[in-house]
Amino acid sequence: GIQMTLAAMVFAISSAAAQEVEMADAMRSDGKIFVVVGVLLALLFGVFAYLISIDRKLRKMEKRS
Repeated sequence: GIQMTLAAMVFAISSAAAQEVEMADAMRSDGKIFVVVGVLLALLFGVFAYLISIDRKLRKMEKRS
């Protein structure tokens, strides 16, 4: 029962992890990993810039009232 379920879950997780590593290796060899990292960094930078701008607007509104 439970032991078989846990064994199946461990197997599924380990096979998924192995697949992700293969995908990362393939992207690294193609040079696409830099594109992925660049896009992620651009998204994070955009989110932080948006949050900072919202914070500034809120501070202005709080000072007015």
